[in-house]
Amino acid sequence: MLKEKISGFIDKIRSIDGVAACALVSRDGKIAGKYFDRDINEPWLGALLATILSTAESVGGLIRMKSLESISIQAPDTSVMLVGAGENFLIAAIINNRMNPENIQSQMLAVAKTIGESM
Repeated sequence: MLKEKISGFIDKIRSIDGVAACALVSRDGKIAGKYFDRDINEPWLGALLATILSTAESVGGLIRMKSLESISIQAPDTSVMLVGAGENFLIAAIINNRMNPENIQSQMLAVAKTIGESM
């Protein structure tokens, strides 16, 4: 049942216009579910993504940000967006930069909220 739930979340993230690839990652860096459009060293990527989000959340706490909605790593044609999904998970998505990043972010935040509430 958990596998089906995670697969459903991956399908929801993939259905967001502009998402080329995505993963649901535990806060300790293990990839729980994924869809990648390229070969990736998954264990290394999961560890890095969890570290990036954790570090950004720590910086936010130091400068007294109310909450951290998302992290973006941007390049001219592609971006990576990270969104916390409750206490246990994060969503990572590879984004096609031709799309509207605010629209993608709002949809990813909605999925993250659902994940956080149900897992």
